Amino acid sequence: MEIFQEPIPYQNPSLCMKVWRFAQTGRAEYEADLWHYHKEIEFVLVEQGAHEIHTPNQVYRLGPGDIALVGASQLHRGRKPGEEELVYIVLHVDLQPYFDPAMMNYYRNFMEILRPLDDLNYIFQENAVAKKEIAELIVRIHDEVMGKRKGYEIAVSMHVQHMLLLLLRFDEREQLAVESPVDRDTDVLRELVQYVDGHLAEKIEMSEVSRMAGMSYTYFSRFFKKKMGASFTDYVNRKRIAKAERLLVTEHRSIGAIAEAVGIENMAHFYELFKRFNGCTPKQYLRKLNVEREG
Repeated sequence: MEIFQEPIPYQNPSLCMKVWRFAQTGRAEYEADLWHYHKEIEFVLVEQGAHEIHTPNQVYRLGPGDIALVGASQLHRGRKPGEEELVYIVLHVDLQPYFDPAMMNYYRNFMEILRPLDDLNYIFQENAVAKKEIAELIVRIHDEVMGKRKGYEIAVSMHVQHMLLLLLRFDEREQLAVESPVDRDTDVLRELVQYVDGHLAEKIEMSEVSRMAGMSYTYFSRFFKKKMGASFTDYVNRKRIAKAERLLVTEHRSIGAIAEAVGIENMAHFYELFKRFNGCTPKQYLRKLNVEREG
């Protein structure tokens, strides 16, 4: 089964998004629905018919008015389960440009450090008001981008930020909760996150990263855990395993080669981390996605 990283061509590069309405008729072949991922988060709003969104651990069955949210770089695929005409809107958006100074205190809430944004799908299942309001915003974003009326970029930016506000306020389980604001440390944290993402295949020393942040080793350790909600080591391990999940299903390499590619040379340690974060071994994970791999 083919799995790939889907490139998202933005309709307007300044908005860092793509939004499109799709219509499908007839029964779709399950095998034609490819596992894929992209750096943008994704909203799917069904307007007519039935649709399914599959992630490695969940199946979201959607009817008219239902919404599913897929986090950044999360493996997923869609499926049309019946013959009834399906009409739905897909919104892909890179959130980072939407965090202006007024929103920076909430930057960390949406960084998916400890859990994917997929966990917020309970909101749409349990709160009809939240689902209706966010569905209306998705339609407005689509209509603004398609219509391109004067000032539509402003309208779209406002709608995206309004969606984030609604997710924060309707998150009764506090999946997005943080213990301390990011405030003026946001730029430091953003640089550290980008550094980690770019060096996962290498050895990442906290002593080096603390020097980059202009802090002592001990102070940086406390600072990072307070601001990010996880220790630096745990954060790096989570990032390594998340990348390993994607490489396992997109690269025709052995599990050993994948472990090396995410900077974990000790295979026992790799298996221990993978099982800790996924509850299964790499081969079991691949079988769950119906993917054949060697090694």
